[in-house]
Amino acid sequence: MALEWVVLSYAAGAEAIMVLLLTLYGLRKGLIAVTRNLLKPFMTVVPFSLILLIDIYWKYETPPSCEAHSCTPFEHFRHQKSIMKCQHNTLLIAATLLFYWLFYSITHLVVTVEQLNQRLERLKNCD
Repeated sequence: MALEWVVLSYAAGAEAIMVLLLTLYGLRKGLIAVTRNLLKPFMTVVPFSLILLIDIYWKYETPPSCEAHSCTPFEHFRHQKSIMKCQHNTLLIAATLLFYWLFYSITHLVVTVEQLNQRLERLKNCD
């Protein structure tokens, strides 16, 4: 289970780095083609995050059943630790989805600006 969270963390980090690089004007020229090609593979983050979110919901809704104070303090502590991990992982999922949305939006805007600049150059050359 830990491998899934590591993959999601690396994906969020890669998305954040690409968003940062796309916002820097000087590096934008070479990155447009790379980021457009990376959008489709990074799209797999969305269903993967949703599956992990369902897993978190399942863990949160099925607490350990203790009958007549039969749970030990260790079991209660373990359950509380699991809830804290779920909350941490939920924030990771939200960050990953937010970074993907930013990555997609900024890439789309940069491509649109690039196309408009090319049109403007053609119009200037025609006159």
